[in-house]
Amino acid sequence: MRLFCTSSIVFLSMVATAAAQSPPDGAAVFKQSCATCHTAAPADRAPSDRALREMTPDAIRTALTTGAMRAQGQALSDAQREAVATYLGGTSTVAGTTANACTAVPAVTDPEAAPIWNGWGADIRNSRFQPANRARLTAADVPRLKLKWAFGFPVVRAKRSQTTVAGSRLFVSGGNNEVYALDPRTGCQHWVFRAKANVRAAVVVALYSGEGASGPYAAYFGDAGANFYAVDVLTGKQLWTRRIDDQSEAGVMAAAVYHFGRLYVPVTSLGVEGQGTNLKYECCRFRGSVTAIEASNGNQVWKTYPIPTPAVPRGKNSAGTQLWGPSGGAVWSTPTVDADRRVLYVGTGNGYSDPPQDHESAVLALDLGTGAVKWAFQPIKGDVWLIGCPSQTPGDNCPAVSGPDFDFGSSPILATVPGGKQLVIAGQKSGIAWALDPDRQGAVVWQYRAGKGGLGGGIQWGSAVDAERAYFAVSDASNGPEVSGGFHAVRLATGERAWYTPPPPPACGQLGPQCHGAQSAAVTVIDGIVFSGASDGGMRAFDSATGKIVWDFNTNREFTTVNGVKASGGSIDGAGPVVVNGMVFFNSGYTFGRGGNVLLAFGPE
Repeated sequence: MRLFCTSSIVFLSMVATAAAQSPPDGAAVFKQSCATCHTAAPADRAPSDRALREMTPDAIRTALTTGAMRAQGQALSDAQREAVATYLGGTSTVAGTTANACTAVPAVTDPEAAPIWNGWGADIRNSRFQPANRARLTAADVPRLKLKWAFGFPVVRAKRSQTTVAGSRLFVSGGNNEVYALDPRTGCQHWVFRAKANVRAAVVVALYSGEGASGPYAAYFGDAGANFYAVDVLTGKQLWTRRIDDQSEAGVMAAAVYHFGRLYVPVTSLGVEGQGTNLKYECCRFRGSVTAIEASNGNQVWKTYPIPTPAVPRGKNSAGTQLWGPSGGAVWSTPTVDADRRVLYVGTGNGYSDPPQDHESAVLALDLGTGAVKWAFQPIKGDVWLIGCPSQTPGDNCPAVSGPDFDFGSSPILATVPGGKQLVIAGQKSGIAWALDPDRQGAVVWQYRAGKGGLGGGIQWGSAVDAERAYFAVSDASNGPEVSGGFHAVRLATGERAWYTPPPPPACGQLGPQCHGAQSAAVTVIDGIVFSGASDGGMRAFDSATGKIVWDFNTNREFTTVNGVKASGGSIDGAGPVVVNGMVFFNSGYTFGRGGNVLLAFGPE
């Protein structure tokens, strides 16, 4: 997956020496330990030094203490972390405001009795299709979409969490430790919850039968410290919290999925892939997982690791550091529930250390009740990969042969084709979309090449389906700005192309390393329209039958926000747009590209 480089500032390498008597020189640390990755590496692998300078000091501190690179940050003294944060982010901080606090507190409505977009994929099948009775937005309305309000997130310069709208409230993470409950019509603020670590996962609203709540519903989400929470929807009060995984590098980056009183929580790693050249790191022991827990109290029901056995010693590197393996198999996306077959579909990531494993970079079918693996689909063997490792010649921490980094980073989709047959649709970073038969142990029904693939990801964070077609947006960022982007529609029944729309001229201006048309973000479809955002800062609506662009909004500017926080747009990546009750919500600003810190809300004029 796309992570900061091991010698980065935000993903700072454990190469710093003990703090001297005088304050550390942040510029010197950056030049010595970080410039290689942040001035020369592809933008999809590590943020540029320009992107880092768009972050606030608080955001850099958070990344090094409780965020994605806390493991690397632990090797630094407080003074060294402060020097880095000050050098890159300056001395200013961005303060939030409570000026937009809601004056009325409406009752929490039954989430299923009103239009909702709950969690990641709009439904437990992760179709990312919003039906008409929930979208309440027609194809004819879309060209008339206008900005209704904007909400600015303090401190951060990257906005990752997708919006959830349920129970008459909008839930979203600020990209730091905060989770907000807002009014979806006005953006006024009901409450803010502060987690123990960075929250990037979408919120899931579901029934709660435990103690201490004001009503029968709770908001559920995880953080980068692998903590998982149940929070009162009305008040923001914590109902319970559980450490979902005790591995030091573990984090919850994707939304859980709820089904009949249980939550299925994906666990990924933070910072491990950046350790290819760090000779002091005991590479690698982390194993991704999916954990089933009871929604009422957070108690574990079962836990399944794609790599079934823990790592064992595998020799030492040239610095004498103990090495371990196998490792990897992180789960970056929301699992998919197949209620009829009693199966949970899971996409997994690459391996981190040898020996290669059968369930890395794969689609797994797990028994919903026990977590046992019922079948697995792995199109590429031996995908073991770390940043900084050469493709063929092994290094100290590196595999014997580096894989291509072809994760299944987006959620599998359980789709029903015309005639009633069901398929599992899975987009891969190889650029290939797969249709698998769930009744024949995941046998391939068709495959479609949408992109070249590579480190920047072919099909990255999320595809979508409707009754007739599947929709695949392409990143291909690492193949150069001239070839990145593009949008494909494929006939569900056959895998044949229905249409293709190339990326338009970049909304951010002149084509270049930080301004290109890569479409990594998840896509969303309603009747007649499919939405796709791009790294150039454009959000576009396409006619779902022809691929014609019928609405295009450029987010590359500053916005006046309802909460008084200075905010601007940038690259659109990761989370996809949410369409519900006549409104369209999406983020702008991402670490891998151009920063930003705004949530935008649109409705027809």
